[in-house]
Amino acid sequence: MISRQWRGLARGDQAAAYQEHLKVETFPAIRRIEGFVDATILKRTVANGIEFLIVTRWKTMDAIKRFAGDDAEVAVVPRNVREMMVEYDARVRHYEEVEA
Repeated sequence: MISRQWRGLARGDQAAAYQEHLKVETFPAIRRIEGFVDATILKRTVANGIEFLIVTRWKTMDAIKRFAGDDAEVAVVPRNVREMMVEYDARVRHYEEVEA
């Protein structure tokens, strides 16, 4: 299992719109990709906005590439989302899950 993690800092007044985007657009689309497992939205309030950590889990890197393209570490950030953000990761991090 591979965890894909992306961080973005949303403008305070755009945080709800970003969450809605994830629930209505992003997550339904990636659920259709073979090899997608699940997704989690983590958030916290910081001085200059709402910080989000989006964690998706996938069965293989090939599944991730079906979502992100050949360079799987490139963040997939649609234009409308970029406009909601103060800052965001241009590249994601992938971690292999280890049994505890």
